[in-house]
Amino acid sequence: MTTLLITQPEDSRHDTPAGHPENPRRMEAVRAALDAPAFSALTREVAAPADESEALRCHPARYLDRLRAALPEAGTHALDADTHVSPGSLDTALAGVGAATRAVDAVLAGVAGNAFCAIRPPGHHAEAEKPMGFCLLGNAAIAAKRALDHHGLDRVAVVDFDVHHGNGTQALLWDEPRARFVSSHQMPLWPGTGAPEERGAHDTILNLPLEPGAGGAQFRALWEREALPMLERFAPELVIISAGFDAHRADPLAQLELGLEDFTWITGRLCDLADAHCAGRVVSLLEGGYDLDTLAACVAAHVESLMERSR
Repeated sequence: MTTLLITQPEDSRHDTPAGHPENPRRMEAVRAALDAPAFSALTREVAAPADESEALRCHPARYLDRLRAALPEAGTHALDADTHVSPGSLDTALAGVGAATRAVDAVLAGVAGNAFCAIRPPGHHAEAEKPMGFCLLGNAAIAAKRALDHHGLDRVAVVDFDVHHGNGTQALLWDEPRARFVSSHQMPLWPGTGAPEERGAHDTILNLPLEPGAGGAQFRALWEREALPMLERFAPELVIISAGFDAHRADPLAQLELGLEDFTWITGRLCDLADAHCAGRVVSLLEGGYDLDTLAACVAAHVESLMERSR
């Protein structure tokens, strides 16, 4: 089987103000990287926008109504100091959900060995009724709920190595006993959540804070000592990755010191987990990463690692 790459339609328009780090050039950089000959073996699909019922797995209808009402007729509108929408933002976000749910369906059906979704805006900060941190809809949590409720899985792991804590995913899965959520992240750092004592209603959440300046050795040690043994005991039937690359030392928004080799390492270790417990079934969703050259290189390395496991 091959690795499935799912992108949003190229005419998707989610615009942000000039100078905003989360902008359409991020997707241009990712697409350019994955158009290289090394990725010719990828199976490629363009996502259709998800039916709103998929978003309703995690968000109430009144929240979608508020997002729709906030869309400007032109230009951009600020939902908060960091999070903006433009006329096409909700359609673009729903295409991101469509990519995530299609990836779950394809991997669980055996159509692909694993999948990567090159999507924006990111999703792991969006709470049930609160957009924040550039995010509108909780892509990873929605994907997990799709696997649990539509496909009937009993155990889904969501892992997040973005430099910022996935507060939205944590909140959306807080009371979900069938899921495990693991996040490594810089702390202190926005959004201020992600302390080890935040364990969820059923002791299903594991937060791994890293101090500013921490590098690959500390990152790998935390995952090896705490996260991976817990996930081994859980024995997931599907692994969903919130793949944020802003913990790289070149990223402008934080102060961790990870290198390309650390993202390759964690991808491999999560694939090891999936190989051991769920026939290699991994769905990866793009989250952060705001230095364009670094983002492109990290995505390329991540997808190469996925491709090696799906051959």
